[in-house]
Amino acid sequence: MNNLHTHSPQMSLIGRREYVHFPELDLQNIEAKIDTGAYTTALHCKNISIKNIQGKNTLCFTLLDETHPEYNQKELHYEHFTQKNIKSSSGETELRYIIKTLLLIGKKRIKTTVSLTNRGNMRYPILIGRKLLKNKFLVDVAKIHTGGILIKK
Repeated sequence: MNNLHTHSPQMSLIGRREYVHFPELDLQNIEAKIDTGAYTTALHCKNISIKNIQGKNTLCFTLLDETHPEYNQKELHYEHFTQKNIKSSSGETELRYIIKTLLLIGKKRIKTTVSLTNRGNMRYPILIGRKLLKNKFLVDVAKIHTGGILIKK
């Protein structure tokens, strides 16, 4: 007997590109690439560094780039973070900082881990990987900007 679908929550249909929101980072309506070939979710950041703030190691970074100049002004601080080796699309392994934050796609609110990296040479500042997609979304590569249409089972 196939139990694959009996316990999965209601899934949403998304396209190969969707607008996403990170309310805890004060980011709204940023176009993300949905990439089932990538495992993790990545966010474009600059000026990533560790600073000692009030005696605590604090991860500091600036969001996005020239295409969203309104986000370039604010440095964000995270006291809770980890590091992980992640293989990039070019095949290079990069030690990246990882944070947990809230992500909104369509009507779904997901607390997720996000790796911070410079995606300045990429078309989209956010890449959504399959770790976040699994059991929550079906991806239709023929569509874009679906807003996360609910799928009835």
